[in-house]
Amino acid sequence: MSAPVAAPRIYGLMAEFENPADLVRACRGAYEEGFRNMDAYTPFPVEAVWEALGVHKNRMPLIVLCGAVIGGCSGLLLEWWTAAVAYPLNIGGRPYFSLPAFIPITFEMTILFGVLSCVLGMLALNGLPMPYHPVFNVPRFALATRDRFFLCIEATDPKFDPDATRRFLERFAPRSVSEVEP
Repeated sequence: MSAPVAAPRIYGLMAEFENPADLVRACRGAYEEGFRNMDAYTPFPVEAVWEALGVHKNRMPLIVLCGAVIGGCSGLLLEWWTAAVAYPLNIGGRPYFSLPAFIPITFEMTILFGVLSCVLGMLALNGLPMPYHPVFNVPRFALATRDRFFLCIEATDPKFDPDATRRFLERFAPRSVSEVEP
């Protein structure tokens, strides 16, 4: 006797739309229906998609601010330590710690650490580098970089039911609805 074969688990369902207005309408409807684990893919930025998906948090400003403050403080601390502690030079009776002389390096370190934290924060928050993602298994997804718009509702969503979610997506008249395999 053979054991029953379990149905293959899917990553989610993906709907393909021909224009951004249809995608925004579907995203808004899915959010209002209670779906939260979903993502949209577009060939160019569509601001209304973020609002429709309910994405309101952006941690990048805080990450960049923290990086810039750390950079400015480390630049000032490094200059103070080298000029006043490690290698003090008495030149013409000037003070060891002269803030006006330390401003350019402090400013440059602030900018450097702010930019580095911005790049690293962006990579981390976007989950990059990501050489593989399950949506790449959908053959038509290659059109996401050209002229198609996609909405993927993930199977990890508490409200996800394969049949009910497919019927829900088909209410928005997509070009197609595909299963996304992991």
